[in-house]
Amino acid sequence: MKRSRIEGSIIWFAALLGLWEIVSRSGLVSQLIMPPVTVILRSFAFEWGSGELEISMLLSLGFVFAGISAGGIGAFIISALSFQFDAVKRLSGMLTAVLHPLPGIALLPVFILFFGIGRITLLVVIIHSVIWPLIINISAGFTSVPAVYRRIGSNYGLKSAAFFFRIMVPASFPHILSGLKTAWARAWRAAVSAEMVFGITGSGGGLGWFVYNKRIFMDTPGMYAGILMLAILGIIVESGLFNLIENKTVRRWGVSV
Repeated sequence: MKRSRIEGSIIWFAALLGLWEIVSRSGLVSQLIMPPVTVILRSFAFEWGSGELEISMLLSLGFVFAGISAGGIGAFIISALSFQFDAVKRLSGMLTAVLHPLPGIALLPVFILFFGIGRITLLVVIIHSVIWPLIINISAGFTSVPAVYRRIGSNYGLKSAAFFFRIMVPASFPHILSGLKTAWARAWRAAVSAEMVFGITGSGGGLGWFVYNKRIFMDTPGMYAGILMLAILGIIVESGLFNLIENKTVRRWGVSV
C-alpha cells in the first residue's frame, strides 16, 4: 500500500529535523544560532502550554482565511464577468498583468498610507496577494470548459448563477484548486512578512509577530518554535486539507487539468 501524501511529508520533515539535530550537536555551528531540535521542541511545548503560540497561530489563520475568502469571492465575480464581457476581460487582464508581479510586502507602505498601521492593512495585503493568482486560475478554468458542457447547460435552461455553479465551477475546479493552493502560499508569505517587517498588528499579532519578538529578545529556540509551527501548518494544509478536497472533488468527478 502506498503511503499517503501527508505521511510522505511527515517522513521527510522528520528526516530534516534529524539532520538538523546531528549538525547542531556536532559543534560545526554554534547552538546559539542553531539550537538542537530537542531544545526547540521543549520551547515549542512551553510556548504552546502558555497559550501564546496557540493564540498567535489562530490569529494568523483567521487573517489568512479571511483574506483568501474575500479575495476568492472578488476573484470569482471578476472572472465570471470577464467570461461574459470582453471589456471586463480586457480590464482585468491589464490589472492582473500590472499588479500580479508586485509582492504584497512591496505595496505595504502604500497600504499603510491609506489604511494606517493595523489589522485592516494586513488584510488588504493578503487580499492583494491572493486575488490575482485566483483570477488567473479561475479564468483559465472557465476558458478550458468544453463547449459541449456549455451547450448542455443551455439545453437545460440554466440561468446565469445556476449555469456557473452547476456547470462551470465543477468543470473548471482543477484550475480553481490550483489557484487556491497558490493563494494559500502567497497569503501566508504576505501575512508573516508584513508582521515581521512592520509588526503592523501590534502586540497581539500572529505567528510573524511571534517570530519577530523572539528574535528581538534573542530567544532563538522560541523563534524556531514559531517557524516550526508554520512548517506544521504548511504540511497539514498542503498535504492534508488540499489532498482531502482533491479526493472529494477532482478525483471523484473525474475531471483534470
